[in-house]
Amino acid sequence: MTGDELTDRTVVAERHDRVAAPGHGLDSDRRAFLEQLGAGVLITFAGVAATGPERQHGTGRPIVARLHIGEDGMVTVMTGKVEVGQGSRAQLTQAAAEELGVAPSLVRMVMADTALTPDDGGTFGSQTTPRTVPAVRQAAATARRLLGAMACALWDVETDSVTVTDGVIVHAASDRSVTFAAMAQTGDLAQAVRRVTPEDVEAARVDQWKVMGETLPRPGMRDIVTGAHRYPSDIVRPGMLYGKVLRPPSYGARLLAIDLAPAAGMPEAIVVHDGDFVGCAAPNSWLAEQAVEAVGRTARWEEQAHPSSDELFGYLKDNASQGDVPRHVSDALAQADRQLEACYEISYIQHVPMEPRAAVAEWDGDRLTVWTGSQVPTRVQGELQEAFHLAEDQVRVIIPDTGGGFGGKHSGEAAVEAARLARATGCPVHLLWTRHEEFTWAYFRPAGVIELRGALDGNGHLAAYHCFNINSGGSGIQTPYEVPHHEATELESEPPLRQGSYRALAATANHFARESFMDELATAAGAEPLAFRRQHLPAGRLRDVLEAAAERFGWAERDTRRGDGIGFGLSCGTEKGSFVAACAEVFVDRQAGVIEVRQLTEAFECGAIINPPNLQAQVEGAIIQGLGGALSEAVTFENGRITNATLARYRVPRFPDVPPVEVVLVNRPDLESVGGGETPIVAVAPAIGNAVFDACGVRLRRMPMLGHVLRPT
Repeated sequence: MTGDELTDRTVVAERHDRVAAPGHGLDSDRRAFLEQLGAGVLITFAGVAATGPERQHGTGRPIVARLHIGEDGMVTVMTGKVEVGQGSRAQLTQAAAEELGVAPSLVRMVMADTALTPDDGGTFGSQTTPRTVPAVRQAAATARRLLGAMACALWDVETDSVTVTDGVIVHAASDRSVTFAAMAQTGDLAQAVRRVTPEDVEAARVDQWKVMGETLPRPGMRDIVTGAHRYPSDIVRPGMLYGKVLRPPSYGARLLAIDLAPAAGMPEAIVVHDGDFVGCAAPNSWLAEQAVEAVGRTARWEEQAHPSSDELFGYLKDNASQGDVPRHVSDALAQADRQLEACYEISYIQHVPMEPRAAVAEWDGDRLTVWTGSQVPTRVQGELQEAFHLAEDQVRVIIPDTGGGFGGKHSGEAAVEAARLARATGCPVHLLWTRHEEFTWAYFRPAGVIELRGALDGNGHLAAYHCFNINSGGSGIQTPYEVPHHEATELESEPPLRQGSYRALAATANHFARESFMDELATAAGAEPLAFRRQHLPAGRLRDVLEAAAERFGWAERDTRRGDGIGFGLSCGTEKGSFVAACAEVFVDRQAGVIEVRQLTEAFECGAIINPPNLQAQVEGAIIQGLGGALSEAVTFENGRITNATLARYRVPRFPDVPPVEVVLVNRPDLESVGGGETPIVAVAPAIGNAVFDACGVRLRRMPMLGHVLRPT
């Protein structure tokens, strides 16, 4: 970065009162927050995205407050990202500490508050590592250089004649030093930096890392373990009421009439009726629920016809958009020595976060503040603006560290419902969805039908490959293998259930289908599955993780471990810029319909590793979650009603279901870091499915697989 770019993009303010002065454009929430931070150095950036109305005078570009260095030496970092258990709070702390040259204990993160933090995009798509970590590193590196330049100006020494280590600026030639904390107390800093501006700012190379690349436990872990942490469902406001909402009896049902009189005998309960929305607020959740049940018994609904889960896959195919196989692919398929076709089916599944949707809404005149659990604060803010016809600066959304998301908390239904009740009652309202509500009314991972065609030439090599994915999506749909003629197309359908994002989106479905089909093609070619993949993979990152997983698993020695009903399978893939491979050992009892996963080994590579234990936890969590989708998780429904909307009937993995798991983290310090929260899930199901076929000769082409072992397809 050049000196001109720094002058254009960074602003240093020596005191909070100057930053918050009239005319700068910061609203009262930001001013109050900066006053709480106290005097110090605030570094803001122009030309990058931000929430709020602030604009640099004369440019129309947003001003973003990213770092504040206080007189006590504490560094406050602002980010719009959310902590939902994936470790972003620790990772971003490491990024700031690394570039500033301070201990991580001196860095505190302010996350996901639309009135205070920049809009760093939603927390999804494994984007925190490749996008927000570099932004924080750049800001911290800029702050370090600016403080060094300020010291040079104050000491009247040459620019860049100082070093910065452990939060101390040192001018060795004159044996002078000053801490960041002391610099934050020095006057006329803004004037000093105008005299001397650093010419470039470079983040530390991987071989220079001291904080990044090492273990940093999640900040606030003690509060989580002891129960002191306040999740969205734990927020309490003065005078707060508790809300409940009347739900329709089935999907698409329309409210025709309702009598609110039964709640009249409950003087502590307030009933709100607005169109199809009916809700109650009361001093406790039990009273609110009693009021909702009382008025709900009087409701008359018009219900709609709705397909069942038994009809799901035919329904998706019947309502799918049309797609054509490209001529070069269809010709190659027709001319090949051998063709194969297969159809894979993917059920709806739920995200099942530990914490269901929750929100607390509070009005102050025409200004609304909502505390909620979401992965996209600005989307929730936008939904609230639209629902209540408010301007952006009238709505503040605060996201405390949240109890899980997995792609399932992008929207703000609970926030809007709580705000409706709060506006009607004139009190803050707390709304917590039940597990049944979460299973029924939150969106699902899309179901899908995946139709595959492949062909082999006379040498047993892939000659052509084609994929139609109906409804579940296009993530990970393209084959990574070398095939002369190939195409993959996503086709839309008319989904019977509400669907949306899920960990790795459709990449899990597409990898399950493709990697299972690769084993089918290998069998047709008379080839061993690992050798067949190596034959069609160029040298590089995907082949490297495949070989790392196979070596750690002991793939070459699997024949010596065989027994009745024991099988071995593998798979590999790439998504979000990272690479994964998995090997599985299973035991299959066909008569009992049992699949027992006895070992899972996975190799994963996402560039330079920032926090090894956190990445290890992410991979292990993805493997366990993938195990549920592979074997047992499926949403069932009939007549517009979810029929397994409880954890007793919806089977997520329990402790006894989890086999020994071995993770191989392939570190690539020569490559940029990318996200690790999603891709590790995609290789689990196909590795298990291929192992089942190896064990008993039955090819399972549906997720989940349990319940289909006795039905060869």
